[in-house]
Amino acid sequence: NTVSNLIFILPPIYGAIQTYKDGLEKRYLAAYLCLTAVGLGSWCFHMTLKYEMQLLDELPMIYSCCVFVYCLYECFKYKNTVNYPLLFLLITYSFVVSIVYLNLKEPVFHQVMYGTLVSIIVLRSVYIVLWVYPWLRGLGYTSLTVFLMGFFLWNVDNIFCDKLRALREKMPPVVGAVTQFHAWWHILTGLGSYLHILLSLYTRTLFLKHRPKVKFVFGIWPVLLVEPPKKL
Repeated sequence: NTVSNLIFILPPIYGAIQTYKDGLEKRYLAAYLCLTAVGLGSWCFHMTLKYEMQLLDELPMIYSCCVFVYCLYECFKYKNTVNYPLLFLLITYSFVVSIVYLNLKEPVFHQVMYGTLVSIIVLRSVYIVLWVYPWLRGLGYTSLTVFLMGFFLWNVDNIFCDKLRALREKMPPVVGAVTQFHAWWHILTGLGSYLHILLSLYTRTLFLKHRPKVKFVFGIWPVLLVEPPKKL
């Protein structure tokens, strides 16, 4: 459960470096780094199981989703513009959720607040791939499907934890390791979130008339390479 967080850390760092090299907007750099922060926080929590480290895992989930929302809802604006009302709303949301959660210490509250942001992201993504750039449906649906698969396995692990634990004791160590559904929750949601940033960045660069292209590193891992617009 600790090591599986590498998917939240290494690929987004690569994405952030590529975004910086391509000279793209800083909010996408922030999106990648926020995803990395989630992975680092989750790594620290699962390594120590301390409450303070749990906060480093859960609160960055809220903050990163707020950055994702801002990026996605600002895809069709002119370059170098700032939506101050939306920015203020998301900062306020993050602040209020943080204060309430620190005092309430109720996991369900965090899950509802996080789920609200995810729902907003999903609705906006579906709108983009259905009515704006339908050729991005593959990327959009893959991101959503992978994320929901992780969410499903996380719930299975929560509900049947004791039974799964007893079952693993009867399995060979290697087989038992790959049935750690919480680790698969990390892997699948990390991949789904990363693919979402690619979708958002692809949408944005298309609107700005750049030439984005998905390339697979080692034929496996997708990265987005963006060339500037052709000069007339």
